[in-house]
Amino acid sequence: MLGNYEYGFLCMPYIPFFFKAKRRLPPFFGINAPLPILLSIVLGFQHALAMVSGVVTPSIILGGGGFLNLDMEYRQYMISSALIVSAICTTVQITSFTYRGVRIGTGLLSVVGTSFTSVPLAYSIFGNMYKTGFCPSMIDENGTTINLPCPQGLGAFIGTAMLCSLLPMGLSLLPPKALKRMFPPIVTGTTVFLIGLSLIASGFKDWAGGSGSCMDRPATGMYSVCPNLGAPNAKPWGDPAYLGLGLVVYVSIVLIEYFGSPFLKNIQMVAGLIIGIIVAAATGYIDHSTIDSAPVATFLWVKRFPLSIYAPGIIPLLIVYLVAVVEAVGDITASCEASRAPVEGPEFEGRIKGGILCDGVNSLLAGCCTSLPLSTFAQNNGIIALTRCASRTAGYWCAFFMLLMGIFAKFSAVFLALPSATIGGLTTFLFSTVAVAGIRILAYLEWTRRERFIVSAAMALGLGVNLVPDWFSYVLTYEGSNQALRGFLDSVEVIVSTGFCIAAIITSFLNAVLPSETGVQEMFENDIEDNSIDEPTKEPHIIV
Repeated sequence: MLGNYEYGFLCMPYIPFFFKAKRRLPPFFGINAPLPILLSIVLGFQHALAMVSGVVTPSIILGGGGFLNLDMEYRQYMISSALIVSAICTTVQITSFTYRGVRIGTGLLSVVGTSFTSVPLAYSIFGNMYKTGFCPSMIDENGTTINLPCPQGLGAFIGTAMLCSLLPMGLSLLPPKALKRMFPPIVTGTTVFLIGLSLIASGFKDWAGGSGSCMDRPATGMYSVCPNLGAPNAKPWGDPAYLGLGLVVYVSIVLIEYFGSPFLKNIQMVAGLIIGIIVAAATGYIDHSTIDSAPVATFLWVKRFPLSIYAPGIIPLLIVYLVAVVEAVGDITASCEASRAPVEGPEFEGRIKGGILCDGVNSLLAGCCTSLPLSTFAQNNGIIALTRCASRTAGYWCAFFMLLMGIFAKFSAVFLALPSATIGGLTTFLFSTVAVAGIRILAYLEWTRRERFIVSAAMALGLGVNLVPDWFSYVLTYEGSNQALRGFLDSVEVIVSTGFCIAAIITSFLNAVLPSETGVQEMFENDIEDNSIDEPTKEPHIIV
């Protein structure tokens, strides 16, 4: 039951100025190795804690103010359904089975959660929905536009994502090398970096108090404080108290990275959030009524969103899935390396294809369960490498704990009872890891003149859109009755107003049409040999 695993290795903190005692490394457990029961539970719980913040964050953001402005019951359901669906789809990815000769799943300890890449795109799509009247809004007595709850907007986003999930299913038929040639690091690195920047902006807004109507700091009215007058101890947007609440979480994460044990370091996001919860509760910023009113248990389809297809979101969502596919190739490769599985050959290619196909199937399944698109998570690879345990048994326990967290609705209600500043301190740090992942991908470039030019061209518009989101809002002002044209123009506006979408298009196009510097040099040398270009003379001509 206990095994011979050195549990002290996981729990021993780092103490500065003391000599570190030499400890025996724990044994390595392979993909199919049996685990002691206690070790399976401990490591599974660790994996669950490591991914829970990433799973619930998109639902917290998209359901809240500044996005869909949903009622508290709907937001609680979004978080619970995200946890439940992640547990189910993680089980599918880990198990890996064959259906009619087609492999589905990696067969590794690959966990699945809500995709971050859809969040900045959803911001543009929902903004367009409110602008065009697809989602309702009103003007209060102060002349401020108030966006009303829009569950049909989420249903349209989910339905469109279900349609676009067919793309990764089709791309899973291609070999991994072909995918890497189609989407090289210059494309994926730039795109992921800009996705991270967009996410950081939303996290920073929450850190200052919230991302709803209170950001405008009206002098009077319901939203003169954040999130509104009904919240406990509410203060205006940007108040020092809110900045301090977020800073508690941020500093806690940094201190855990320095002093924490291996176990704490792997769950540092959740540990930092727990410290922030304690401080927020002690200072009176937690809304206990949210937890008290939440049901004890819930499950899928308790709340429903009317599914539909939102045509302007199809092309942007296809770009999101392309990025997710390329990320999945890298994440699954890292999982193979950490698990000591082959990273080349038929077995490796089978895992890559099965993982990409499973991501598409999981996103389709998530839509049927009224949840957001899913993708394979990468952060759990660090736990595999540190704990030296790649056994799928730990992954099944991880899925079990995620399922419990989702079913018990009180757990989801805790996240909604917190002040936005506490969540913002967590999400800002969490989203910065996405931007850093993009920088890491770009680091593989040789940074030739051609590559610098392509990245500069993409960043010029991609960063510009992130800094000035409404720069294109007054270009396409068609007000006619042609719905097809209106939908096409809305699609163009969504793409141009989403930084990473337009950057992905620019980098893909320029990378395809601009000749490589090696090819230009070879052509130049061949022309010299053919005397088609005169060689420069050693002595210059003097013109009198």
